[in-house]
Amino acid sequence: MALALDSKLTQAELDQLCVNSIRVLAIDAVQKANSGHPGMPMGMAPVAYLLFTRYLKHNPKNPHWYGRDRFVLSAGHGSMLLYASLHLTGYDLPLDELKRFRQLHSKTPGHPEHGLTPGVETTTGPLGQGFGNGVGMAIAAKHMAARFERDNVRLFEHRIFAIVSDGDLMEGIASEAASIAGHLGLGNIVYLYDDNHVTIDGHTDLSFSEDVTRRFDAYGWHTQVVENANDLAALGHAIDNAIAEDGRPSLIRVRSHIGYGSPHRQDTSEAHGKPLGPDEIKLVKQFYGWPAEPDFYVPDAAREEFRKCVERGAQYERDWQDRFDGWAKAQPEPAAQFRAMVAGELPEGWDAGLPVFTKDQSFATRESASKAERAIHPLVWNLFGGAADLNESTFTDVVDGGDFERGNYAGRNLHFGIREHGMCAILNGIALHGGFIPYGSSFFVFTDYCRPSIRLAALMEQHVIYVFTHDSIGVGEDGPTHQPVEHLTAMRAIPNLTVIRPGDANEAVEAWRAAMTHRGGPVMLVLSRQKVPTLDRSATAPAAELARGAYVLCETAGRTPELILIGTGSELHLAVGAKAELEKRGHAVRVVSMPSFELFERQSQAYRDEVLPPAIRKRLAVEAGAPDGWYRWVGIDGDVVAMTSFGASAPANDAMKHFGFTVENVAERALKLIGR
Repeated sequence: MALALDSKLTQAELDQLCVNSIRVLAIDAVQKANSGHPGMPMGMAPVAYLLFTRYLKHNPKNPHWYGRDRFVLSAGHGSMLLYASLHLTGYDLPLDELKRFRQLHSKTPGHPEHGLTPGVETTTGPLGQGFGNGVGMAIAAKHMAARFERDNVRLFEHRIFAIVSDGDLMEGIASEAASIAGHLGLGNIVYLYDDNHVTIDGHTDLSFSEDVTRRFDAYGWHTQVVENANDLAALGHAIDNAIAEDGRPSLIRVRSHIGYGSPHRQDTSEAHGKPLGPDEIKLVKQFYGWPAEPDFYVPDAAREEFRKCVERGAQYERDWQDRFDGWAKAQPEPAAQFRAMVAGELPEGWDAGLPVFTKDQSFATRESASKAERAIHPLVWNLFGGAADLNESTFTDVVDGGDFERGNYAGRNLHFGIREHGMCAILNGIALHGGFIPYGSSFFVFTDYCRPSIRLAALMEQHVIYVFTHDSIGVGEDGPTHQPVEHLTAMRAIPNLTVIRPGDANEAVEAWRAAMTHRGGPVMLVLSRQKVPTLDRSATAPAAELARGAYVLCETAGRTPELILIGTGSELHLAVGAKAELEKRGHAVRVVSMPSFELFERQSQAYRDEVLPPAIRKRLAVEAGAPDGWYRWVGIDGDVVAMTSFGASAPANDAMKHFGFTVENVAERALKLIGR
């Protein structure tokens, strides 16, 4: 393996030098941090080298160039494989950042983080997420091409490349995403599977003996096998074949060796998540023909070869920009639409058709929210998504929008099937691709299946909209398996996720307005199955106040309130009804609508104190969910009418009455609070 590092090299020797440069940077970074996963980068360095230098259309000096191919390291534990490749090919990731691997405030965290490191397309680490994100990116590219591609301008022909691991393929989310990708025939996907036969606990035979190739054949993927990850010619041939296959997504199973070159760690779980140690590193570098010192050494010949990506990438972008400029000149209106979409701008007048409801109308908030959404769809083409086989319940379909299917990528309705987890990972990929406001819908109880993907959307600050209906025990006869109880608390606990639970039809409309205009994170609309009365807005504050998260809905005229009733969702009208009952008994009451904790938290302290005056300590919140999060707002002198058990199978009204969600019970609890 020894190479004359300073002499004239053959192409094969130069290739090997470049591959080993990736390996050594990964080994040294993990050792310096005394933490990380060296084995995967050692095994898959040849794949990364080929992808970044010969196949990916990317511009290291402009990581956000829209026409680029996307690369996803779904096996995010092998992050040094990506960091080394980005550094070597000329991204703004200096060697000093590799030396600060896994340190506070470095650009090289333990797992790749979108928005932190130039060239990192998505945050990965939780296995299977990157797999699903890549499917979303591929869907977005297909939909964008169907909308704008004309006259073979080839503005949206970019592909999604990924490296996936045994762990990715074991996680159920990958099965969901792979199934829909095969169904849709997403031929712009090329995934390379790191088949190294090793997981944390040992050999994959412990738990994973399926034939992955046949499994993906059954999904409708194009599959190939490369028996040796170090065979660059075989790898290149397989990637060429995958690129040529435009009617099916491609999976290339690459037989690799974790910890390649380590005499005592190769092909063992010891190479997975631990530094090799100084003595073993010395032996590995000897095997690679590498000098033992200095650490982080990259030969000039290798660096020069990698840096060819800079000019090559600039040329890729220039060629694309020339095509775009010609298209924009010939098609100025579509070009302006495209630019606005990528910039995240909403069309002028996008909300002009939003409905206004009157007090004599009664709707489930899923219905009124749907009417708002359907007023937006004709004006905002890039509001793009669908349901997890629940359109007849969530009402989120685009009327006459057509179905996004193989052969009709212009269709505006994405059918995710019964795949909530895959759906939400795909939504993240659509958002990351750029140009779209993705949304997905299901029953609220199934956020249990979605939470990891929702959490990552929040971590990545992606503008994703979730429309979850059937939000409480008001689901009724379906019973406790389908009645969310703890879910509001769980969702509100996710940092940077904005949860909105509107209390009537007009708040539901404003919830959609807030969701469309929000930036810097996902928004979740939590909507009722059962009908709720539309409040008389002539006698209360306007629903537009929802944008503040909480507001004074109504209060006893001319008197300082003794008590504040706080309501959300389908329980808001109970607070209004209880106010009337308490007033009959001589009490002064304020009713606060609080559809969103998170929006309220963003208001000034002065405004929050105006809505919830610190001097008024008797406060009663009413919500058909777990009470935990409410104590911040009601305080130690307050109380909550809430759920402290699972629900029950019964008609909605009977269930609500049984668990105390009635005007009478709210008034009684309020009287007890006043009388303390």
